[in-house]
Amino acid sequence: MPITLVGSLRTEGRTWTSFAGRNTKLRWTVGEQRQHHESGRASERKRVRKNLAVTLIVGVLAGGPVPPATGATGVAPEFEPAPIRWGQCGDGKLRRAGAECGFLRVPLDYARPNGRKISLAVSRIEHTSPEAEYQGLMLVNPGGPGGSGRKLSLLGGAVPGAAGSTYDWIGFDPRGVGASRPALSCEPDHFSTDRPAYVPDGEGVERKRLRRGADYATACARAAPELLEHLSTTETVEDMESLRKALGRERINYYGFSYGTYLGQVYATRYPRRVRRLVLDGVVDPRKVWYRSNLEQDLAFDRVFARYTDWIAEHHSAYHLGRTGEEVRRRYYQRLTELDRAPAGGVIGSAEWTDIFLRAGYGTRGWERIAEAFAALVHEHDPEPAKRLYEAAHSQGDNSYAVYLAIECTDAEWPKRWSTWRTDHWRVYARAPFETWGNAWYNAPCRTWSAPAGDRLRVSGDDVSGALLINQEFDAATPYSGALEVRRRFPESALIGVRSGVTHSGSLSGNACVDDRIAAYLADGELPERKRGDRADVVCAPLPAPDPGSEPNSGAKRRSEPRTTQPTVLRTALRSARR
Repeated sequence: MPITLVGSLRTEGRTWTSFAGRNTKLRWTVGEQRQHHESGRASERKRVRKNLAVTLIVGVLAGGPVPPATGATGVAPEFEPAPIRWGQCGDGKLRRAGAECGFLRVPLDYARPNGRKISLAVSRIEHTSPEAEYQGLMLVNPGGPGGSGRKLSLLGGAVPGAAGSTYDWIGFDPRGVGASRPALSCEPDHFSTDRPAYVPDGEGVERKRLRRGADYATACARAAPELLEHLSTTETVEDMESLRKALGRERINYYGFSYGTYLGQVYATRYPRRVRRLVLDGVVDPRKVWYRSNLEQDLAFDRVFARYTDWIAEHHSAYHLGRTGEEVRRRYYQRLTELDRAPAGGVIGSAEWTDIFLRAGYGTRGWERIAEAFAALVHEHDPEPAKRLYEAAHSQGDNSYAVYLAIECTDAEWPKRWSTWRTDHWRVYARAPFETWGNAWYNAPCRTWSAPAGDRLRVSGDDVSGALLINQEFDAATPYSGALEVRRRFPESALIGVRSGVTHSGSLSGNACVDDRIAAYLADGELPERKRGDRADVVCAPLPAPDPGSEPNSGAKRRSEPRTTQPTVLRTALRSARR
């Protein structure tokens, strides 16, 4: 295809030309967002990132590759990664599945490709189909941000009808995460039990929580100051592009869950002609990255909490916690107040209690176990089931939390004035008390984060040939409105909506209405027919909620029976990527 001039942009005294057609050598690299200078480094990085956002938008609107960002030294040279040296995986499940493991070496700062390198942990399960049916690479990301994705090379085995067998499935731990080196950790015992309460109903609680958030931000700045300045969505996008190059493919296929859907959106915006097939499950709204999206989550989690307590009431004969949802909710908040005064077993206070129930907001799997812990504490004064749930949720230290903050705090600006946070969160709390303040304090380190934030990028899928979006109607972590917005921005996409579903990123979990359409898309590129209007193109029913039966212990018996086809290791990987 001939290269056609479609527009130009003058920045920093230089004129850059945007072209339509094949990729040219004029390419920006994300590292140029964070140019280092001997003096004025933070302000210079901020200026360059703003210029980069402008050039990205202009390039996308023009329909061609984006001109490079520039600094004092001009255009940064393009990075060419070395091939990955594959070997045996240390993880037993990956090894038994026939996976290979290795490390991809990439620049810490893409503006300095010959400078310091970091290592990304990668796994691969190669296609088993005949070569004539081979469809290329399938990169997978579990979300978080901060989720370890190395084990998700196993995901191909969960696709119905062997449709996954025609791809090489690539799992990877993003920069700073898991087995990648260096991995970020700031305070390994940050989630130890008996923490301060969440709701700041007194100056003492607010003061403690503000100090706790600021101390965590300081600990991260001390732990890895250089790494902290190079953990962002756009830099992970450049790592994905390096991974594509290292594996020697012209295009990638991509499957992203939760935050991984935003990563896919940004990659598709930056490299639309490198995208072949795109599956996004639990779709992030790119307009609200990230302060606004967290406020919207608070309202959504409250809705799912109400549905969960209604479910507990429906099974009163199993749990004896109330015959109506309202009665169950009153009992929950009564227990919350009591735990503020006297933590159960000396360790489960109101903050830990909230975190245990937050797991119910991510989907119906686990509803029985949480209800059993609730009943054990109320009826038998036994905190052990609750302690086990809390410890399981936070058994892996703070790596995923530290990277979560490093990305969310720097992808876009957060309010610096605490008065703004206080006003916004008390306003939302009046409507949604369940998780609002827990979420506020979880993100509070962003207010004093040391690495500078950039400007939110404008996502566009105009040049992407197709995408399959999946979202459940009452998904709390990624509300349904985000899927509709991305459907508008990706005109060749199709959306599968799960009516009344509450599970976050629940594809390939045994719902044939959803999973069979994913398989069809991966097999031959077949998307559901796009309907007119702002709505889903296919509507599926959710998987049924668990039925604990009429006896208190029957739920425990049922848990040993698999309800889905999704491999346990994949459920664990996805769960670890969610808060």
